[in-house]
Amino acid sequence: MNGLSKVVPDGADTLAILQDIDVEVMPGEAVAVVGTSGSGKTTLLGLLAGLDTPTAGSVALDGHDVYSLDEDGRAALRSKLLGFVFQSFHLLPALNATENVMLPLELAGDRDAAAHAVAMLERVGLGKRLRHYPKTLSGGEQQRVALARAFVIRPKLLLADEPTGNLDAATGAAIIDLIFELNAERGTTLILVTHDEMLARRCGRLIRLSGGRIENA
Repeated sequence: MNGLSKVVPDGADTLAILQDIDVEVMPGEAVAVVGTSGSGKTTLLGLLAGLDTPTAGSVALDGHDVYSLDEDGRAALRSKLLGFVFQSFHLLPALNATENVMLPLELAGDRDAAAHAVAMLERVGLGKRLRHYPKTLSGGEQQRVALARAFVIRPKLLLADEPTGNLDAATGAAIIDLIFELNAERGTTLILVTHDEMLARRCGRLIRLSGGRIENA
């Protein structure tokens, strides 16, 4: 990302959420983004994913200039390159665990989506919960489904936004161990947004945001 900025209207004035963010993340690297609430962490993740548009600057993913693409082009790029893990899981309640994991594969035209989804759910320890719906799963189990869905497409980049924020300490620790295990197995680049300093130290590099600017990288 180069010169990345995001400014929004704020009454008669403007509010700078991010200002002149310059960061290069190398393939296979694990990077933590930390900062207080309102420092711009989640906005940065949205810009990296092409889910929001910057006021200025650019983002390159795997050689693609994200904001030279239209909305459909950015969506296609996300489906090929990116996996997402959110604090609130974002599972579809009408789909069971297998169907939730199958969804990105089906959108990509994978004829073996069901088999790949089952294998991934077994990898994250949910082989006996394949037909369970989100409402019947614990928070930790829901996040494991979300991890399976994120990794099943073999993304080049995983974006994780406070992935343990809705979990108790023990469950959260198990989920984080699993994220790093899967990340290492698959050689995925990881950008992890967190307020947990101890978790951030498990990454190879830490980027600290304050007032929309980088304090260190």
